Amino acid sequence: MPKQPLAERLRPKTLADFIGQQHLVGEGKPIRNMIENGQIRSMIFWGPPGVGKTTLARIIANETDHQFFGLNAIDAGVKEVRKIIDTAKKLGTAILFIDEIHRFNKAQQDALLAAVESGVITLIGATTENPSFEVISPLLSRSQVYILESLSVDDLDKILQHALVADDELMKKEVVVEEKELLYRFAGGDARKLYNLLELLADTTTESLVITNDLVSQLQQNLARYDKNGEQHYDVISAFIKSIRGCDPNGALYWLARMIEGGEDPKFIARRILISASEDIGNANPNALLIANTCFDAVERIGYPECRIVLSQATVYLANSPKSNSTYEAIGKAQTLVKKTGDLPVPLHLRNAPTKLMKELGYAEEYKYSHAFAGNFVEQEFLPDKVKGTVLYEAGENSAEEKQAARLRQLWGDKYGY
Repeated sequence: MPKQPLAERLRPKTLADFIGQQHLVGEGKPIRNMIENGQIRSMIFWGPPGVGKTTLARIIANETDHQFFGLNAIDAGVKEVRKIIDTAKKLGTAILFIDEIHRFNKAQQDALLAAVESGVITLIGATTENPSFEVISPLLSRSQVYILESLSVDDLDKILQHALVADDELMKKEVVVEEKELLYRFAGGDARKLYNLLELLADTTTESLVITNDLVSQLQQNLARYDKNGEQHYDVISAFIKSIRGCDPNGALYWLARMIEGGEDPKFIARRILISASEDIGNANPNALLIANTCFDAVERIGYPECRIVLSQATVYLANSPKSNSTYEAIGKAQTLVKKTGDLPVPLHLRNAPTKLMKELGYAEEYKYSHAFAGNFVEQEFLPDKVKGTVLYEAGENSAEEKQAARLRQLWGDKYGY
């Protein structure tokens, strides 16, 4: 029988031993409350690899005395789902954990609905992809989505210390950690990756192990391969997006090819292209968003291998486009302002006035209908009084937005600094 990986051997079995995700499992937080109350509802864990999604599902089952069934969506189908549902009916209830639930198609997800709705099974799904895109609406509406975050350096430090004192054969040799910066950097907030690195380092010697940045760097160089299931999933897509942002079509195409050859889901790539078109190019070239959206539609229709051509075309177009993050920055500023100032009242002149009482109260009374004025414009205030005059959007330094800014200056003068 193959030896279990260190990450599996040291997997926490109780909530007390679980490290990270304090926003979910800390005192008074939702997952802890559910466990303590014994009221487990269907849920979906959304987050990067190695942050505790599977572990937390197992702990929930263990600490609430639920029968636990686990499936991986890559190798399971409707037949396996129905078999577990039949067993759960005999038991009364059970927790069904589905890893990579985003890989279940609509028919497979549909097979879960009745059992989830009736309470025969409590579903816990795990996904690295946005559930809004990958989980069908009826199933999503019956589940609470919890976001799990990459582990912090403090979390990784606790995990490392736990491993060093664990009652495990691998850890019986003397291990001295002289440097750990690169160990944590390469782990990238992923506990599984940290354990795998630790295990590989331990396998390099039969004697005592001294962990240094240099040793970790040498090991990592030998691991430079793409793994769509998580090891370099986020590193490669990050390099891809940064190459587009940096106007380097060659770099972008290289990382695109790495993902294609690694069997990455083409829709995952197409979604990131869509995001980049708006975040990094925006109004410097609005056509980029149209191209990216068309790319996504085409990828959905034709799939591999032909869609690689469409992905390549969109990638090169985006990399060659002028860049602007002005609208990305603007919505960030706007959200920060809203969080700081709260729900400010809508000015009376901007309110709708469908009833007589509202009209008597002055709703919409002083509103000026833009199309009734020359040039379809008239100056008036569109922000609440407390924040009027606030500048949220600053045009980027590119020809398209400079033209837009010139028009805004013509309309508004110096009010917003255009």
